[in-house]
Order: sequence, then structure tokens, then C-alpha cells
Amino acid sequence: MASAISQAIRQVCEEKNLTYESVLETVEAALAAAFRKDFGNKNQNIKVQFDPEAYDGATAGIRVFDVKEVVADMELPEDYFERFEAANVAKRMEGKKPFEAAVPAPVAPTAEKAEGEEEFAFNQKTMIMLSDARDLKPDAQLADEIKVELSVPAAFGRMAAQTAKQVIMQKLREAERNVIFNDFKDREGELMNVTIQRREGRVVLIDLGRATGVLLPEDQIETERYFPGTRIKAILREVSMTPKGPEIRLSRSSPGLVAAIFAQEIPEVANGMVEIKNIAREAGSRTKVAVTAHDDAIDPIGSCIGQRGTRIQTIIRELGGEKVDVIQWSADESEYISAALSPAKVLSVSLKQADHLAIVKVPADQLSLAIGKGGQNVRLGAKLTNWKITIAEESGKTVADSEVGEFVSETPETAREADIKEVSADLDGEPLEGAQTKAKEESEDKA
Repeated sequence: MASAISQAIRQVCEEKNLTYESVLETVEAALAAAFRKDFGNKNQNIKVQFDPEAYDGATAGIRVFDVKEVVADMELPEDYFERFEAANVAKRMEGKKPFEAAVPAPVAPTAEKAEGEEEFAFNQKTMIMLSDARDLKPDAQLADEIKVELSVPAAFGRMAAQTAKQVIMQKLREAERNVIFNDFKDREGELMNVTIQRREGRVVLIDLGRATGVLLPEDQIETERYFPGTRIKAILREVSMTPKGPEIRLSRSSPGLVAAIFAQEIPEVANGMVEIKNIAREAGSRTKVAVTAHDDAIDPIGSCIGQRGTRIQTIIRELGGEKVDVIQWSADESEYISAALSPAKVLSVSLKQADHLAIVKVPADQLSLAIGKGGQNVRLGAKLTNWKITIAEESGKTVADSEVGEFVSETPETAREADIKEVSADLDGEPLEGAQTKAKEESEDKA
């Protein structure tokens, strides 16, 4: 039958979802810290072996070792160790990590080393020179590990329990954080059904069971409201480790969310028969999705829309009413750009490869559709195709540009001024004011 301490370790493993070996390593590290504090010295590299089955509540089952690595013999200056300690104190005061594998032997400055910096090549805490190692073990070789077992005082069991408690708790928290990080890191890009926990300012906290995710402002859809207890679909955007533990970022605004919902709702996308080539999205407003089929017998747009639009309507509801345009991807750039500007009808597409610019001509009655509200349609078309797009009337007059993202055509007033300038040219040098008067009179006569 397992001992009480072994049963306790296994219970912690089940509660924290940790492995038995990781918890045992944590206990050994805590016991080593307790021994070092009460009975060790700064030049000992304490390692503990703990056998839970042999532990009797005192010191039985605990073995303590001073572990060092064998290195080549070297001559050290008389004040070597003093300078080593001084260098480490300075590093700690600067908040830097102290030297672990060295003590100084002065070296000439190099391109990598700042002037005056010293190289540390021996650390008496973790290293032992070959000649000293052979006094303990005659057949010792370089890179061998020398273990010197230390006696365990009878009072160690009671004192270690007090000292090791906080270390064990901290190590268990770190181990739990690592398990959570590794678990969710492998799931980046996954579509998740999650529950909103609460709001903290503009940040929405998401309940993920044994972890908490965050929905940052840039990952939220402006038109949506997130109430505690509401279930939503979100994409697992990124998992990163911070000093406070793993940060799990989810997103409702990422184009990846659209792709994941398409794969969930449309079997042809899930099994790869229909491929999503690219997605251009303005979250909460409109999305364009370019699709293609690997089988000529399959209609990629029809597969995504579904019978009577059932599939695309389901996707739109999941996106909170966001408009979704599904277009046919084409290897022909002109055809692709024309499709990307749907529902507008395009007359022609002229490509300037040097500038990566597409000049698209449309009928006058299609201008508003091609440009879209606030230039949204042409802007999304440019994002989808990775081409700069300029919309022009059938006559050739430029009216919108994808880089500007809004109308750039002349207003009625500026257009009238252009007509006046044309009239002034016909008057052979007549002053502009006179030209304006004459143009106005001619306009009234025509009326």
C-alpha cells in the first residue's frame, strides 16, 4: 500500500493536472532549498533525492548530495573568489542574473565584451577541478559528475516542513502554469465555444475552465456587447508566457475566425474540397472571402452559400450580422480583381505591373456599388487581391482610389470650375471673371 505522503502527492497531481514526476521534482527542490538555508553553505550545490515510500515523517527517505562537475585544473588569482562575489553582488543590485559558471581571470577586451569586463571560467559552487575530484574519486574524468553525500540532521524533517512549504506552493504554481501554457499553445488558431466571465474596463475576461482568457479591445467587434454568462465563438489567437503566468488571447475580429466558422459550417471547406484563398475583413461591418474548388464538379460559391442561403446565413449570425461576400478566386489577376469588386459590374481592368496598380473601369450607374460606403468595397477588394485599385468612370475620369479609401472625384463645385476653365481657354485669353460670366450666360440660354 502506498504511503501517506505518496497518496498526498498523487492527490495534488489529480487536482492540478500535473504529472507525478513533476510534483516529486518540486518536493525535492523545496527540500534542497530548506537544507541549503539551514544546514548548507553558499559553495554547495545541493541536490536532494526523495523516496516517498520510505519516508517515515523524519529524515528517512531523504538523501542529500553536493553535486559538482569536473573541470580542468586552472590557476586562479589570489583575490579571484572575492572579485567573483563582488561581481555577482553588483549584478544582483542591477537586477541582472549573477554569474553561474565562472569567476574572473582578466581577459583583453573584445568586440563582444565591454572594456573592463572580466570573464569567469570557474564556479566553486557547481565545479570541482580534476585534481580535487580525483581525491574523492580516483578514476574521475573531465565532465564527470561528482556527488558527495551529506549527513541529514535529525531536526531537518521538522524544520524543512516549515521552510519548504512556500517553495513547494510556488513550484506547484509554476508547474501548473507551464502545463496550461503548453496545453493552450498547441491549440492556437482553434475555434472555441467560450463563456464570458466578466468585464474589467475595456477588457473582457473569458472562462476557459482551469484558465482565463482575455478579449482585448482590438480583438472585439465594436458593434457587439459582451455580457457575463453569454456564450460566444472566438478564435484562440495567441498564447504567451508572462511573469504573471500564461496570457491566452482570443479574438472575435480576426479573419481567422471567419475561416474557422466556414470550416465548421461547410463540409466542403472542412474536407479540403473547397479552399479559402484569402479573406479581407472589417470586423462588424463586412467581409470578403475568396474561394476556389479543387474539383470542377463542385461550385465553390454555391457550396459556401448553401441551399437558399442557409449556410451563409448561419455564418452571418455567428458574426453578429456582419455582411459576408463570397467570391470566386481566379489565377487570372484581372478576373480576380473584377470578382473582388462584386456586386459591381466591371467593364475592364488594366494592370500596371510596375506599380502593382489596377485601373478598373465601371459604368456610371455602378460607381456607388464599386466604391462602396466610405470606399469600403474598393478597400476590401484591394486587401483581398493585394493590388492597389483605382476606380474610373467609363469615360476614364478617376473617381476612387483603394489607398485613399474614399471618394476622390471632383465635387459638383470643382467640376463646374473645370468647365469654366475649358470655356476660358476658348475665349483666347479673356480674364477668368469674364469667362465665368459668359459661361453662366451660356448656361442660362441653354436652360
